[in-house]
Amino acid sequence: MTAQQTQTRAVAVFCGSSTGNQPAFLNAAKSLGKAIAEAGRPLVYGGGSKGIMGAVSGAVLDAGGDVTGVVPYAMVAVGGEVDQTKGHHAPHILLKEKGREKVVVNSMHERKAEMARRSCGFIGLPGGYGTFEEVLEVVCWSQVGIHSKPVLVVNVLNYWNPLRELVRNGIENGFILAKNEALLRFVEGPADLAEHESFDWGKATMEALDKWQGAQASHFYDWTLRKDGKTEEDVLGAV
Repeated sequence: MTAQQTQTRAVAVFCGSSTGNQPAFLNAAKSLGKAIAEAGRPLVYGGGSKGIMGAVSGAVLDAGGDVTGVVPYAMVAVGGEVDQTKGHHAPHILLKEKGREKVVVNSMHERKAEMARRSCGFIGLPGGYGTFEEVLEVVCWSQVGIHSKPVLVVNVLNYWNPLRELVRNGIENGFILAKNEALLRFVEGPADLAEHESFDWGKATMEALDKWQGAQASHFYDWTLRKDGKTEEDVLGAV
């Protein structure tokens, strides 16, 4: 992957394989999926059919949109991604599931790279460790110049507020440049949290994505350089 911008309109959504314990999380996922399809944007996601993953992908399909799931082979082999709140493989991965194209890769690392390659931007819904890691990795890629694509998090019930505070703590303590706070944008809902369950998160997120102007990060590296002398296009093809 290089700092080139992809020509696709597809968006990658990072989210939980569980539903969480608040109806607002599930409703936000459905709202986002509907809005993605109505905007004519394909969805790229982690491939599960349950939890927040299943809600957002199902809503895209219900609205006539296109869905591509990217799945590591190890998860296919055991039947799906574990619902960490229940400790079993509830979110089954069905390779021939109607409407959902599945791309099987070798590893979690390849999964993230493939999702990024197929997408023009990234959206984080509520989720657990995996979702945190995915969001932060693509922000890091922005910071070091691997890409300059939008990274948004959907702040349902202020779920992502601790991440904002973590970033600001990093700035305050000299680990993050102040201007790089803008590499991650928060999609906010009504001040009254009681309204979050019925709020149109999809519309708000698509508006934020369309308004993205790009953040000027500190680009420290030339990612076209490889020790084997090959170019990124030789290895990955054009991004």
